Amino acid sequence: MIRCGLACERCRWILTLLLLSAIAFDIIALAGRGWLQSSDHVQTSSLWWRCFLPQGRRRRQHLMEYAWGRAAAAMLFWGVSILVICFILSFFVLCVPQILVFLRVIGGLLALAAVFQIISLVIYPVKYTQPSTFMPSPAVTSIYNWAYGFGWAAMIILIGCAFFCCCLPSCEDDLLGNTKPRYFYTSA
Repeated sequence: MIRCGLACERCRWILTLLLLSAIAFDIIALAGRGWLQSSDHVQTSSLWWRCFLPQGRRRRQHLMEYAWGRAAAAMLFWGVSILVICFILSFFVLCVPQILVFLRVIGGLLALAAVFQIISLVIYPVKYTQPSTFMPSPAVTSIYNWAYGFGWAAMIILIGCAFFCCCLPSCEDDLLGNTKPRYFYTSA
């Protein structure tokens, strides 16, 4: 399956297209306004701001005042930066089939980017939803919103691409056509 999929010129760029979609999802997560929302619809939050409506007046609070807010933003930003570097490197690796061994380097960098994004996507809701931080009462709960989901989708794509990049060089001879074809059915 891997040999047939990567031997076809149209399908060769699936890895690069998946990385491009992960970049798009991360940009949506970085710029999106919907990370968390309170169950009473009074508060909404992005990675950068917290908006709330006390007594009918809209107020905004910058989340970069908190160390955990800066850490979550930095981790997500570093993950996106490593992802962009891997996206650029994937062009060179897939254009020249003789350097397929560098796919493991890309796979390792993608795994590092996934770790950064997991840390960011865990720090943010844990620190934001602590009862003493922003939630006025225990009866009000937080609802994870669409931009937060795009961050998780990008992270899942990163893990899949990292696994794919680490496993693909072991099939290098098959991909380059240096081995004899193996047949599953032999006539007796």
